[in-house]
Amino acid sequence: QVQLVESGGGLVQAGGSLKLSCATSGLTFSSYHMGWFRQAPGKEREFAAAITLGGGRTSYADSVKGRFNISRDNAKNTLYLQMNSLKPEDTAVYYCAAKSLLGGLQTDTGAYRYWGQGTQVTVSS
Repeated sequence: QVQLVESGGGLVQAGGSLKLSCATSGLTFSSYHMGWFRQAPGKEREFAAAITLGGGRTSYADSVKGRFNISRDNAKNTLYLQMNSLKPEDTAVYYCAAKSLLGGLQTDTGAYRYWGQGTQVTVSS
């Protein structure tokens, strides 16, 4: 059974930092491209960042570029998202997701096969 479990969310003041983790099991982690998505109340789930299976290439939404850093540790089957200079508009539930190699890095939620349950990030002003 494939499981993706996010952790590290919480409440932080604007300008602060958080590091999210996504622990995976039941899949060959190093064979999947991985992504982080987020969903704010009343809004659709949106792409935040993605990373190739080996970690050699990354992609970011314009809204987080320069502030967020996605990384992975294939030995630990874990995905990370370092979030710096957080803004109130970053408040959302953050989800990690896994996709096959077909199509490369993608921003479409429909391209991702496996999803975690999400972790809440709240940024106060």
